[in-house]
Amino acid sequence: MNQRGRERTRRGRRTDRRADGQSVRRAAASPRVEGRPRRVRREPAKSRLRRGFGAKQAAGATRVLGMSTTRRAAVLAIVVCALAFTLAVPLRTYLSQRSEIAEQEQRQAELRNDVTELQARQAALNDPAQVEAEARRRLRYVMPGETPYLVQLPEDTPQGKQQQAQQPPHPGGVAWYDQLWSTLGG
Repeated sequence: MNQRGRERTRRGRRTDRRADGQSVRRAAASPRVEGRPRRVRREPAKSRLRRGFGAKQAAGATRVLGMSTTRRAAVLAIVVCALAFTLAVPLRTYLSQRSEIAEQEQRQAELRNDVTELQARQAALNDPAQVEAEARRRLRYVMPGETPYLVQLPEDTPQGKQQQAQQPPHPGGVAWYDQLWSTLGG
């Protein structure tokens, strides 16, 4: 046998090459008795029908990946779950940060409104007439030469407040519900 003339194929059969370059297939050497026909192992027709038309395709896929359909489905489920868990935490963080950003933007808008109000108040207080009016109203200041008049009501004085606290809340010193209870109870 010459090296160039024979080559092994994937299925273990040998190929002979002729002088003109065409190949001729020969069956692999097997212990066979001369004169006896070769037995071909076949599946029963029922089992072939039960497997269906996609059996050849599934068998090819099994050979390629080396796993059954159930195992491939399990591996696929595990990969999908791993991806889901990998993406879940960053997605949750992203969504929580979006809500925090919205809250902070709302707070920033409120603070901008406060700043504009305070700037308007500052501009108003730069006017000397406004400052004088605030001093008169809040601090009860008067200009030199003016006579201030302050009217005090009895409730405004500390003595009036002490007198009200010392007076009993109800005439006779007993509340009406206590009187009612005492009359019912005997």
